Amino acid sequence: MPQLKKTNTALNYVFIIAGAMLVGIAYNVFLLPAQLAAGGVSGISTILFELYGTKPALVQAIINLPLFVVGFIALGKDFSYKTLLGTMMVPLTIYLTEALVAKGSHDLLSSIYGGIVLGVGLGLVYRGGGSTGGTAALAQILKKYASISSGFSQLIVDGFVVVASAFVFSFELALYALISIFVTSKVIDFVQLQSGDNKLVLIITDNEERVTSLIYEHVERGVTQVQSFGAFSKKERALLLCVMEQAEAIYFKQIITNEEPNSFVIFLSASEILGRGFSKAKI
Repeated sequence: MPQLKKTNTALNYVFIIAGAMLVGIAYNVFLLPAQLAAGGVSGISTILFELYGTKPALVQAIINLPLFVVGFIALGKDFSYKTLLGTMMVPLTIYLTEALVAKGSHDLLSSIYGGIVLGVGLGLVYRGGGSTGGTAALAQILKKYASISSGFSQLIVDGFVVVASAFVFSFELALYALISIFVTSKVIDFVQLQSGDNKLVLIITDNEERVTSLIYEHVERGVTQVQSFGAFSKKERALLLCVMEQAEAIYFKQIITNEEPNSFVIFLSASEILGRGFSKAKI
């Protein structure tokens, strides 16, 4: 167990470093060239760069210091150590990749792809239990005390910066920034939830032993059986629950249609699955 804990801790720091680097790259490659103040300290640094020509890496480092103290007080020591790492990595990456900033860009494409890369980066950082500092730390505080998702909390905090950018740049660029923020929030939740193509299959049947056998033989997945009652008929029937990967679900659909056509089957998307066969290897 101690070895497993050390491995998980090391993996968390890898997530934070890789994610923070992606955040910095997204800023220099997509957001800054398009003048997209897509919220947060990065958005503030974009506005100040336009007004006064200040270096974004320096601005972000200075603003993040007091916000780091707030995160230390509100979120605890472990989070703050990880936040310190993310806080240092983002401006450092921005400084080291200044050569990637290009003149001119496609605003719409920059907002979409910038949002995707930024969302992946922040999602990895959050999965590591850290933050990139700045308003991202404020978003994590909002998540903790308001019980809302990381993506939505980030959306709320970043919205205030976008309003300011409309006065500095233009209303059109502010709208593109909103697109970027929306994409970022969705990608953050996607990365954190590890959303995939897994399906939760619900089967209501009179022949539960036959259906269970089909699942074991053709899909090799576990099955949970629950007794259910029809609200109108008052007839007792078995409700079988099984989680499958998408390819398995497609194959099982063909099998159940041919072998047990009278069964009532529902396929639902499962956003995250923890346990043997999914987050852990099959036995």
